[in-house]
Amino acid sequence: MRLEHSLALRHGLVEDSDIDCGVPTTKRVDASPGVIGNQRIQLTEEDNARIKRKTDKAVLTVLVWIYFLQVLDKAVLGIGSLFSLQEDTSMHGNQYSWVGSISPIAQLAWQPFSTWLIVRVPHRILLPTLVLGWGISQACMAGCRDFASLLAGRFFLGLFEAGCLPLFSVITSQWYRRAEQPIRVAIWYSTNGAATITASVLAYGLGHIPSAILKPWQIIFLFTGLVTIVSSLWAYWKLDNNISSARFLTESERQQAIERLRANQIGTGSREFKWSHVLEAALEPKSYLWIVMSVLVNIGASVASVFGPLVLSSFGFDKFRSSLWNIPFGAVQAIVILASCWAAHQAKLKSMILAAFMIPVIVGAAMLYMLDRDPSDRAPLLIAYYLLACLFSGNPLIVSWIIGNTAGTTKQSVNMALYQAGSSVGNIVGPLLFHEKDAPIYHPGLRVVLGVFIAMIVSSMRKTYHSRMSGKDAIDDAGMLLGQQAFLDLTDQQNDEFVYIY
Repeated sequence: MRLEHSLALRHGLVEDSDIDCGVPTTKRVDASPGVIGNQRIQLTEEDNARIKRKTDKAVLTVLVWIYFLQVLDKAVLGIGSLFSLQEDTSMHGNQYSWVGSISPIAQLAWQPFSTWLIVRVPHRILLPTLVLGWGISQACMAGCRDFASLLAGRFFLGLFEAGCLPLFSVITSQWYRRAEQPIRVAIWYSTNGAATITASVLAYGLGHIPSAILKPWQIIFLFTGLVTIVSSLWAYWKLDNNISSARFLTESERQQAIERLRANQIGTGSREFKWSHVLEAALEPKSYLWIVMSVLVNIGASVASVFGPLVLSSFGFDKFRSSLWNIPFGAVQAIVILASCWAAHQAKLKSMILAAFMIPVIVGAAMLYMLDRDPSDRAPLLIAYYLLACLFSGNPLIVSWIIGNTAGTTKQSVNMALYQAGSSVGNIVGPLLFHEKDAPIYHPGLRVVLGVFIAMIVSSMRKTYHSRMSGKDAIDDAGMLLGQQAFLDLTDQQNDEFVYIY
């Protein structure tokens, strides 16, 4: 395809009668052609480095802080369980497990609408609204007195958080080059570790506050909720909708920022929801492989976040020491996430790195299964527990894999929503594997976790095979005029210049 019709592009419309690209009827492209037309912009390495630094400062800081809060607001449930949350709300049986699972149930139910919102609503409006919603939900949970009210609070928390991971992934893909994306995903996703550490420190500090009105877990919930509410205002002030309207860039820098993303072949974002993109994503085998991997890795992730502190307490620690011993787990999380994404970037091969980082998880789960909860075994039990943190390398690797292999704003949003749906299923199933009657060792749940991560390794290898085959086809069919179709909001299937990565 060629871009002779620059006037149509400047107005954001391309007619299939004008451009023979196999895209049906009138389609709205992203905003980039309205800024640079069909010209090629001069871009030096110095320009590229400067724009990347500015983007990190303006966009990445928002993603890092807001994702940190999203993880923190979920992590405090596990910490709250150490401070008599179940007793104060009269929970019994598997009700705590259901409180852990209701949030991803809400996320799963909300995903279709969330997909539409990510495409149609400007990100500067959508992100702060979601943050405000889950901040209010978190703060209101401090007033919960029974199982039903706590269940309702967690439901709305999950509903507003449903679009977080898909939205963050789409934003990352629309502001950064493909080679830069894995590290950026790793940076904001590594706040999982920082949130785990912070939740543990908050629990230790706020848990010592004497109060005749509020329980320690209520103080923790209220504090994190209020911080999140205030942060929603900051996110609105700081974030821009897209490169074309970026306030932190000059007019010439906006043109250069768009030009530097030309090789991505995915554009910088469109506001038209395209059903053809939805259909294409639904018919591709790789979409379902990503869902399977998402389900598997998040079964383990949910177990660590909801039951991790309880597992630590089964080693014989009191509630305060359990909080403190959870801090190294958060540190390992952050290190593993950054290390795995760096290794995948260096090796240019995500699947093998993903499989390698799942091996310590299997070892840790096996040790927890076999070791008795005897005080003399505390050291190996702690090592086993910390090895489980390696599972958190899975999500950022798979997310960067998805956004690097998907073009088209709607299709990318759909694929990320499907991935989030898989994550929700994993987060629903995970807590339900651990029953109160199986405490403190939870043998049945640990057996399932072992099987899950063996299946995870197999799935990553299967995805590699599929990506290699698709990648070969894309390279063989690539046209000579690289970048001519970059800003037409074509999918990876429609764009014969798109090359898959694995």
